[in-house]
Amino acid sequence: MTKKPDPVKVRLWAVVEDAAQAVTDPVTGRFENKALVEEIRARLADEQLAADLRAATADRLAEGLANGFVNSRNPRKRKHGTLFDPQAILPLGDGKRVWMNDATDTDLIEWARLSTRNLARVATAEGDRQAYVAERLQAWRDYRDWRLGRLEHEVFGYEPVVEDIPEGYDEPEEWDEGDD
Repeated sequence: MTKKPDPVKVRLWAVVEDAAQAVTDPVTGRFENKALVEEIRARLADEQLAADLRAATADRLAEGLANGFVNSRNPRKRKHGTLFDPQAILPLGDGKRVWMNDATDTDLIEWARLSTRNLARVATAEGDRQAYVAERLQAWRDYRDWRLGRLEHEVFGYEPVVEDIPEGYDEPEEWDEGDD
């Protein structure tokens, strides 16, 4: 069962998509992230921006700031050889967090479990990515002047499928860490 996309979220992502297209070099297909951020900012600062898009933007900003704050407080090995930092924050899943200073034994077990699960997911994704790259590089030996899009279509038979077109786009995986 597919979740119905939030129309405001879809429209907000359309603003981002349009901004990305606007800053993309038409010859090389490349763009600078800084230019994209500036273009998105300009579009979101437009006085004509609909109120629901303005609210969705504020939601995104708040989510990004909260995630950035929590991620900046991930425990890291200290000079004195321990991960403990009373100002660190442990993810517990389902959006729950605990200050490391206040963590219990069950909190540490849950943090370790999530970390192991995330590591397995990252390792699987990395294996898939490396296999994909190796296969494409092998194909490029025969088609040196082609871009990836042509290679995908003509060598690997890529055909767009309705399910491949993101509805409202999924959140980047980095934002989901620890929220399981």
